[in-house]
Amino acid sequence: MKGLDILKNGYLEKVNNESTFISLLGRGDGLEIIKQTVMKDKLIILFPGKDALVQEFFYILNGVLEVEIDGRKIQIKENDFISAKNLEETVHFTALTEVSFLSVSTAPVFYYLSEVINELKKIGETVEQKDRYTFNHSSRVANYAVKTASEMKLRREHMEKLFLASILHDIGKINIPEEVLKKPSKLTNEEFELVKKHPGDGAAMIRDTPYADIADIVEQHHERVNGRGYPHGLKGNEILIEAKIIGVCDTFDAMTEDRAYRSAFSAEYAMIEINSLIGIQYDEEVVRAFEQVLKEEGKLSE
Repeated sequence: MKGLDILKNGYLEKVNNESTFISLLGRGDGLEIIKQTVMKDKLIILFPGKDALVQEFFYILNGVLEVEIDGRKIQIKENDFISAKNLEETVHFTALTEVSFLSVSTAPVFYYLSEVINELKKIGETVEQKDRYTFNHSSRVANYAVKTASEMKLRREHMEKLFLASILHDIGKINIPEEVLKKPSKLTNEEFELVKKHPGDGAAMIRDTPYADIADIVEQHHERVNGRGYPHGLKGNEILIEAKIIGVCDTFDAMTEDRAYRSAFSAEYAMIEINSLIGIQYDEEVVRAFEQVLKEEGKLSE
């Protein structure tokens, strides 16, 4: 039924280690719902946060936690509830028994633990290691992209999807032969057709994971606002804002780093080129926000 999801196998993804078992039950619109089991005598730690919008909720299913507040020990048991927002200091909970609880967070963090994401990131790292000129490219793009989104005041869920999609945007290049990736001269038409498949290949790899909601962003990061991009020739508002941001940041990083076929251009030259393509390849609002980020970082003069 449209709008209804039923989870039959108990979780979207599960991560186990020596002290805890964590199951991702649901995610979307900036929320994560997690079931977690913590072993006896282990700690659960809540850290202060700088973001006033972040809130976490914990509902104890079974077991006993203990926390010391203002010199007084408090036990938290089955059916008890914890809410955390604007913490001023670190809080330590000790599991007196094995403890299971449900948590809901407005600041998704499961992807930091996710084995799926880690495996996809390894694919991206393998791609970058094939060519020394693209080493750490995705990390730089992610850094630029998140700062640009912040400048644009995008909502949290956009920024979280953008961060993941930026890190993974080139994983589809794993299917491109190394000699094509590292070719120092102009690509043939056949070689360029191979390159044009990488957004779709990357998206296909992501669609079979719990993070399928970022697949379209990855697939669209080479679309252009005039409809002359690839793989689908989308234009204007048909392109997701996250993909538009990655498109600008990806181009800038590629232009300002050395390549096998040329030396790096200056930030000033790269931005002149990108500005000349506003409304043709790039969205004006995105370019203006990105330019402001570069100015704030001292990479462009005011």
